[in-house]
Amino acid sequence: MDIEITSRPGYSAAACTLSAGESVKAEGGAMMAMSANVEIQTSTGGGMLKGLRRAVLGGESFFLNTFTAQGGPGKITFAPVLPGDIVPWTLTGETVYLQSGSYLAAGPGIEVDSKWGGAKTFFGGEGLFMLRCTGSGPLLVASYGAIETMDLAPGERYVVDTGHLVGWSEGVAFQVRKVGGWKSTLLSGEGFVVDLTGPGRVYLQTRSQDAFLGWLIPKLPRDTSSS
Repeated sequence: MDIEITSRPGYSAAACTLSAGESVKAEGGAMMAMSANVEIQTSTGGGMLKGLRRAVLGGESFFLNTFTAQGGPGKITFAPVLPGDIVPWTLTGETVYLQSGSYLAAGPGIEVDSKWGGAKTFFGGEGLFMLRCTGSGPLLVASYGAIETMDLAPGERYVVDTGHLVGWSEGVAFQVRKVGGWKSTLLSGEGFVVDLTGPGRVYLQTRSQDAFLGWLIPKLPRDTSSS
C-alpha cells in the first residue's frame, strides 16, 4: 500500500493506493473518495463483543469498513472528522495505544481493540478505555491540529496535557495526575496531565478538543423561550 498525506497540516487527507486484491480497513464515515473498482465490506471487526467494546468503551464506530481493490489497482482517500494532520505509523509486530478518535484506518494485519485503562485515564477526562492496535502494517493516526512526534529515551520523562495526547508505543509508561493541588487543578485551566516515561514513541496534537469545546459552549446562544 502506498500512502500519500495531502493538504497538511490543517486539513489532511490520506490517499491510499492499493494493489489488485489489497485491502485497508477504516472507521465508518472515514472514506472521502475512492476508485470505482474499490469494493466495501462492513463488519464488526472481530465479532459483536469486540465491536461493542470498541464502540461503547473506546468511543469508536461499532462497525469497521474494509475496502478492497478488485480487478486491478485502486485508490481510496480517507479524511478525519476534525481538522488536523494524519501520520502513518508503521507497526512491525508491536502494540501501540491511541486515545479515542485518533484511529482513522489500518492495513489488514493490524487488530484494533479497546483496552481497560482504569482510573488512570478516567481522571484524564478521556474515558475509561483506550484503543489497542496490534500487528504489522500501516496505521493511520489522526489528530486535532498538527502532530508532534517525540521519541523518549529509556527513563526519560515528559509531562503532557491529557487533551493533547494522541498515542504512544507499548514501552512508554504513563500515569495521569492533577497538575498541582486541587486549587491549581480547578483554577489554572490545566486540569490533569500525563507523566510519560520512555523508552518509546509519543504523538501529540497541537489542539485540544475539550479545550475548544470549553471555549465554544459558553458562547453558543441559549434557548430562553421557556423562561
